[in-house]
Amino acid sequence: MKSLGRNLAPNFYLRNTVTVAKALLGKCLHLRHSDTSLLAEIVETEAYCENDPASHTYRGPTPRNQMMYEEGGLCYVYFTYGSHFCMNVVTGKKGKGEAVLLRALAPLEGWEVFRKNRPGVPDSSLLNGPGKLTQALGIFREHNGWRFDRPDFQLLDLGRDYSSRQIGSSPRIGITKAKTRPWRFFIKGSPWLSRKS
Repeated sequence: MKSLGRNLAPNFYLRNTVTVAKALLGKCLHLRHSDTSLLAEIVETEAYCENDPASHTYRGPTPRNQMMYEEGGLCYVYFTYGSHFCMNVVTGKKGKGEAVLLRALAPLEGWEVFRKNRPGVPDSSLLNGPGKLTQALGIFREHNGWRFDRPDFQLLDLGRDYSSRQIGSSPRIGITKAKTRPWRFFIKGSPWLSRKS
């Protein structure tokens, strides 16, 4: 594979979580499984902030949400609905308890692995949801706490920048509290979104 982009700087993750949720759009997740590289562009995110009734940290620290209280730049993985994992990017300073959920990715490299991990589904549905993308990428509980600057686990800037006019927002999906906050962000017109907006 040709040289990839650069790792995101540590201070990228320490900003306001809503800002980071928008800034992650167009950034790329790179994983390496054995000799295979997987690369996918982030096209949809959701912010979960301090004092947010929809956040896992709303009622304080627990063994499950402990990773959200670490300094930004870590991966927070949790199991939900008894069936799938969800992947988040921890944001802010240590002790803050905030993160950005990755809702949808656009596949760039590693199609054979994505298809193998999600057999029988159309290509358009390989990574278009938080549970789907972790299955396609092979993300499990063991990835909880990994930093996004490992050689085999990175968030990269490949120069895929979008203007504010290209970025849409809406209320978050699948929550019952704080439903009206417009903290879901997405690339307008992307065919890879979890929900057409």
